[in-house]
Amino acid sequence: MWSSFSTLITGNIIHVCFSTRKIDNLYCLSAGTHPSFEIPTSTNNNSSTITPGIDQGNATAEPVNFPYTPHPVTAASRLVINDTDERVANAVKVVEEQLQVHRSWRSKSNKNYATCDGNGIYVYDLPSKFNKDLVGQCRDMVPWQDFCSYLSNEGLGEPIAKLGKGWYKTHQYSLELIFHSRVLRHPCRVSDETVAKLFYVPFYGGLDILRWHFKNVSNDVKDSLSLELVNWLERQGPWKRNSGKDHVFVLGKISWDFRRSSESPWGTRLLELDKMQNPIKLLIERQPWHVNDIGIPHPTNFHPHSDNDIISWQLKIIRSNRKNLVSFAGAARANAEDNTRSALINQCTSLGDGKCHFMNCSSVKCGEAESVIELFVESEFCLQPPGDSPTRKSVFDSLISGCIPVLFDPFTAYYQYPWHLPHDHDKYSVFMDKKELTQMNVVERLANISLRERENMRRYIVYELLPGLVYGNYNAEPDKFQDAFAITMNNLFERVSMLEQPHKD
Repeated sequence: MWSSFSTLITGNIIHVCFSTRKIDNLYCLSAGTHPSFEIPTSTNNNSSTITPGIDQGNATAEPVNFPYTPHPVTAASRLVINDTDERVANAVKVVEEQLQVHRSWRSKSNKNYATCDGNGIYVYDLPSKFNKDLVGQCRDMVPWQDFCSYLSNEGLGEPIAKLGKGWYKTHQYSLELIFHSRVLRHPCRVSDETVAKLFYVPFYGGLDILRWHFKNVSNDVKDSLSLELVNWLERQGPWKRNSGKDHVFVLGKISWDFRRSSESPWGTRLLELDKMQNPIKLLIERQPWHVNDIGIPHPTNFHPHSDNDIISWQLKIIRSNRKNLVSFAGAARANAEDNTRSALINQCTSLGDGKCHFMNCSSVKCGEAESVIELFVESEFCLQPPGDSPTRKSVFDSLISGCIPVLFDPFTAYYQYPWHLPHDHDKYSVFMDKKELTQMNVVERLANISLRERENMRRYIVYELLPGLVYGNYNAEPDKFQDAFAITMNNLFERVSMLEQPHKD
């Protein structure tokens, strides 16, 4: 998956945009293909409102995430601007302010599960067409791959014996099944909706959209299940009481797949629907200017059952012989010689000293976790350029392998996962601006990082971050550690408790 990025300005709208092999048009993180959303200029940490961009001195507060008036983008009105432009800086500032809001929702509990204290979660028993029936279509989900084995075992997939206990052939789009399975077993789950504070909607929206990506069907067909779901929810008492503000969705694909513009055939409009603006949406990649979009880790292939599973893996990777200074698992893209990925491949393969190992995914099955994890466990640094969108599952593969990720765009991780990654990015990653790639030698710069600094970063990754980046298996029983699921649930309870508190002026 390749992409090229640029920053566009249209009127009073800022768009961080990229083009991909999948779509002919620019895709902009502010809205989708053919951007049409105004980026807000400020947030208020003590309320559920944000202020839209100011135009001609007129500013009006609107509810969080409610769509702004569309501003169509035409080729004539597009202007590529320098990233140092003040408007771009303001747009990035808004992203950072929203991340502060997300961090304010973090639970202070360091236990695997916070005490329920009346914070029950109710799981809707949706009609099967919204989840189970979608799994049943696994054989023809996409034309070239049978998804059934990946979606087996409650979304974990089949075990990988070679990597040891807790490793599975998990697909990157399996999050909906994994999360649903864990929520059903959560100790704070309640069967009486009247005593619940949080409501989980187990809609497999990612699987719904995946089945239409490569089929010639109308947009009405693509949107039909989303519209049926919203209509169903509107008839439910809990939804009516708070207009969905205490509801949560987990979606196993990136946000822009659910934000189709009127001029694009790609994706659905689930997250553009007015009724979908109040709920929290947990996604593997968030839309950076929507405060109710929250990024949570991509599923990796490691799903530990117990503390011992985690400790055993930590000891293995902290002791690993890292014979590769740098590695990169990816593929070159035809007709994209100037993109970040191609530049990195050229730098890596031009070295004859063995410092950089390139795993060419066009000739090697990088979908097989064994090959990728073994490479990362033997590497000091793992190059992580953006893919078809800013984020990569591979970032989490590298982290759980103790390989320090090298990032080239802040939207790959820094603006995505405030609940699971620290604000101090230097503790766990190296950042190099992609615009400077032609003027620097990436491998040489990484070689200049001292062994002591590398070890400090690796120990932080392995002992502080790793447990919270993986999703335990469906009957996980960790005691000492919080996994990605437990962190997410504790923070959701913290956030819903704030909804009951009076807003401060």
